[in-house]
Amino acid sequence: MNLDIQVDIARARSAAVGEDHGITPGELKAIEPRVEAAHRILSKEREDGVYGFYDLYKDGAAFEAVGEAAAHFGSMSYDNLVILGIGGSALGTRALVTALKPPFYNMMTRRARGGTPRIFVMDNIDPVTFHQMVRLCPPKKTLYTVISKSGGTAETMSQLMIVVAFIEKKLGEGAMKDHMVVTTNPPLSVTSYQLSANGQRTTDNANGRDPTEDAQPNPLHPVAEAYGLTEFAVPLNVGGRFSVFSPVGMFPAAMLGMDLEAMRAGCRAMDARCSKSDLAENPAYLRASVQYLADTEKGKGLSVMMPYSDALRDVADWYRQLWAESLGKRFRLDGEEVFVGQTPIKALGATDQHSQVQLYREGPNDKLINIIEVRRFDKTVRIPQSLSNIKEPAYLRGKTMNKLMAAELRGTMDALKASQRPVSRIVLPRVNAYVVAQLLYMLEVETAMAGRLYNVQTFDQPGVDEGKRIACRLMGGAG
Repeated sequence: MNLDIQVDIARARSAAVGEDHGITPGELKAIEPRVEAAHRILSKEREDGVYGFYDLYKDGAAFEAVGEAAAHFGSMSYDNLVILGIGGSALGTRALVTALKPPFYNMMTRRARGGTPRIFVMDNIDPVTFHQMVRLCPPKKTLYTVISKSGGTAETMSQLMIVVAFIEKKLGEGAMKDHMVVTTNPPLSVTSYQLSANGQRTTDNANGRDPTEDAQPNPLHPVAEAYGLTEFAVPLNVGGRFSVFSPVGMFPAAMLGMDLEAMRAGCRAMDARCSKSDLAENPAYLRASVQYLADTEKGKGLSVMMPYSDALRDVADWYRQLWAESLGKRFRLDGEEVFVGQTPIKALGATDQHSQVQLYREGPNDKLINIIEVRRFDKTVRIPQSLSNIKEPAYLRGKTMNKLMAAELRGTMDALKASQRPVSRIVLPRVNAYVVAQLLYMLEVETAMAGRLYNVQTFDQPGVDEGKRIACRLMGGAG
């Protein structure tokens, strides 16, 4: 079975929804030189190690270290794995868990989970939620992994301070090293990708760039040193929202028994496709071009991601941060004030046919709908010959939920087409580690290309940073 994902833009073309709303052949042809020029820039930046997310999957030493650490901590039979982090430190892991672990995973018995721990992703500071997690996850049976690239994220540091006090109170200071892992930027004095618990180097930075160039003092390093914690370092040239294939996402994935080698293979396969500048061969560049043209030429300032699979609902959540934080910018690279960027929206088929599609069909025609289709689900559920005394559901009897999901997807796309609403489709042969890795990698490369087309700095987030500084001052810090 061919497990390569496919991109279909037929329903986003002018032939399907008209020239006012769909991309014309001429517009796609006209953007090709810009894509080729942007490809050369991105390729050179990759070669120079300016941005390192492209090559995370290649770092065998990092994956080996993650696997060894997961084997070590896995032998301790924890009941719970708790992620302390926010934004890019959490959303990738959440997307992987929802996609690659069974539904209701945390409610399964330990045996049914294959001996792996339950997972709790604490990506907010709601006190009620955090208090309940603390009650459900006693430290004796819990491994906490604190993730913050800067080490100074107020939300994550507050979570860490609470957990440290909790562990010390219940187990004593000496137990910390068996119950906490740190993932953050490298220390100023270290040029390694991953650090073991004793601080020894395991590999040089794989991206050809000295990690000490931009590093700043990081409060997580003295924490790790004081307690002798296992510490993973994320390359400085990898932003949080692009870090899922670094230890940020791969250590939790390894702890939960996910197939890391299949993910690396999926990244490798998609990287090969995304290394070409031709839109016909590069699905990431094709999607970036369609999204950009839909926004700038057709007035589609909203980008909806709507997977028809519960397993992919949190991929849409991860995509929202990736797209919004990377492309929503006030200034172009040349300093001109532009205020650009599509607004990403998450939806779920078939659920949101009953909550959002009414707006998509009859509201403002300002959206590009990105449908994710799964060809083959892991389970087939047959609808029985029940309710035989009621004639209305007769058309469902003997069919399958799988067939109904496919019909709902096709019905939505056809209805959107009838309303001249453009749809870009991503087709997944099935949902597994290899395929999901392809999808995430493609969306990362797509975002990098879109940033070049908008001519903005894709990899910063000044609008977010200002809010952090204000919050810090309100809490009594220096801001």
